[in-house]
Amino acid sequence: MSVLTAPDVQGLPLVDIIDFKWLMAGAGLDVHVERMQADRAYACACLARGAASRVTLLQDTALRLAGTLGVTLPAH
Repeated sequence: MSVLTAPDVQGLPLVDIIDFKWLMAGAGLDVHVERMQADRAYACACLARGAASRVTLLQDTALRLAGTLGVTLPAH
């Protein structure tokens, strides 16, 4: 497990993570906010699932958060 560093966490404002969590919940997918902040691999997996969604707002939010985190998501 790779842990997010302080600059990574600062790059992911809590309100954005919570917005992402609720968008994912609307798509039937669970997201653990604290784990998103602490576990880079988990965050990347969640963001990839969000980016693969059929919901445009969820896709956009996942891509924006991935950009903030500095990760490249797999093409869907």
